[in-house]
Amino acid sequence: MTMRDGGGARVVAGVDVATAAVRVVCADARGRVLAKGGAALPRPERGPGGRSEQDAGAWWPTAARALRRATSALPGGGREVVAVAVSATSGTLVPADAHGRPLGPALMYDDRRGAELNAVAQEAGADRWAGLGLTVGPTAALGRLAWCLREYRAARYVLHTPELLGWRLTGHPVAADWSHTLKTGYDPRAGEWATEAFEALEVPGRLLPEVRAPGAEVGRVDAAAAAETGLPEGCSVRLGMTDGCAGQLATGAVEPGEFVGVLGTTYVLKGVARDLVRDPAGALYSHRHPDGWWLPGGASSTGGEALADVPAERLPGLDAAAAARGPASYLCYPLRREGERFPFVAAGARGFTVGAPADDADRHRGVLEGVAFLERFALDRLAALGAEVSGPLYAAGGGARSETWCRIRATVLDRPLRVAARAETAMGAALLASCGTLHPGLGPAARAMTVSGRRVDPVVSERAALDDAYGRFTAELERRGWAQPPASV
Repeated sequence: MTMRDGGGARVVAGVDVATAAVRVVCADARGRVLAKGGAALPRPERGPGGRSEQDAGAWWPTAARALRRATSALPGGGREVVAVAVSATSGTLVPADAHGRPLGPALMYDDRRGAELNAVAQEAGADRWAGLGLTVGPTAALGRLAWCLREYRAARYVLHTPELLGWRLTGHPVAADWSHTLKTGYDPRAGEWATEAFEALEVPGRLLPEVRAPGAEVGRVDAAAAAETGLPEGCSVRLGMTDGCAGQLATGAVEPGEFVGVLGTTYVLKGVARDLVRDPAGALYSHRHPDGWWLPGGASSTGGEALADVPAERLPGLDAAAAARGPASYLCYPLRREGERFPFVAAGARGFTVGAPADDADRHRGVLEGVAFLERFALDRLAALGAEVSGPLYAAGGGARSETWCRIRATVLDRPLRVAARAETAMGAALLASCGTLHPGLGPAARAMTVSGRRVDPVVSERAALDDAYGRFTAELERRGWAQPPASV
C-alpha cells in the first residue's frame, strides 16, 4: 500500500495517551502545529491492595476519536500525514489474547499488586540492575507483567499502551520501544530482556516482544484504522517513548549536555548524557536515547505543590514583592510530605525552616529559593556522578511561567535558563514520528521543529547571598543525615 498524497505540506502526528485523556498534535517539518485533537479516557479506578486499573478497551476508540478530530482539522483532511507515533505513561500494561484484545482492565503505572514479584526480580537480577543504575521498586512494571500472566492464564501477550494502539493502527503485532519497556525488564545497555529475572518469575521468553529504538518504523496504517482515524492508508507507524521522555524531547533538550528542569507539582530533571550515569543512591535512573546516548533523570517529592496553599490570584503580587525584597532572610526546605526521592533519597526527610520569615513576601521568597536549592543540588550531583551539564538549563512546567522564580533559579544555578515554549508529550511523539520521514534523525528534527523560548539570566547582585544560603541549605541536609554534599559523591 502507498500513502495518498495530500497535495500540501507533509505532516506528522504525535499521540499522547495520558491518564485521563488522549491528545494529538499534528505538526509540519518546521514544528508548526497545524491541528490538535483530544478525547477523554475513563478515570482509573483505585482500590485495596494497591489496585489501580483502567478500561483498556477504551484506549483505541478514544485514540481514534482524538486522531479523527485532529486530522479533520487539517487542510487535506489528514491525507498529508506521513507518520504517527504514540507515547504513554510508563509501566501501564494490559493482558491480551492472540488477537491483541484486552482480557481485562489495564494495570496502571502505580498498581502495586506485583510488589512481591518485583522483590523476587530485584534479587534475581541484582547485578544487572546495579550495572544499569536501576532498582526494581514495588510499582515496577516487571512485577505487573508476571502478575498478569498468573491471573490471566489465557494471555498470549502483555502489552504496553503503545503496542496495543500500534496493533490497531497496523492490523498486526508491533515491536515495543526500549523506553516503555525499561521498567518491564528490558536492558537497553545489553539490548536484551533480563532473562534471569523472568526465569525467576517463570515468565516464558516467547511472551516478550521484540524491542527496537524509538522512532523506528513498525508498520503502516491499514484500511480499517484509516477509516476510523482519518490517517491515510499506508501512513508510517513509528515507535514513541514514555510521556516524560517525549516531553523532554519537545523542549529541544536532545543533545549531550542538554537538560530540562520541569517545575510542575513536583520538580523533575531530565537530560542527555553520552555515557550511562549510575547513581549508587538510586535517586537517578536513565532511559536510552533513540541515538544510543542516555537520558538520566529523577523526580523530587516537592516542587510547585509547595505553593498549593497560596490562592492563584495572590501569586503575581507575591512574586513581585519577593523580587523587590531580594534574597530571603531565612532557609526553607518546602517538602509537604514525609520522604524525599530526588536529588537524594531519604525516607524520613521532612520540610523545615531555619529562622522565621519577616512577612508574606519573605515567606514566599524562601519557598521559591528552597526549590531552586534542590535544583542546584540535583545538577551538582549529576556533575559529581560524571554527567556534563552545558549551556542554559531548559525550563518547563507551570513554575516556568513565573519570571521571579526563573530569575531565582538562574541566579542559584549561576547559569541562564531557556524557558521552553513547548513540553507537550504529543509534540515529543510527533518529533519521533518525523525521524526518517520529515527529518533524517532526532537531532535535525529537534533543531527544525522545536521553538527556542525566552532566556532568563542570573541576577548578579544576588548571586553571593544565594550562594551562601545554598551552602547553609546543604549543611542542614547533611546535619539531619539525609544527604551528603554532592561534591563528596
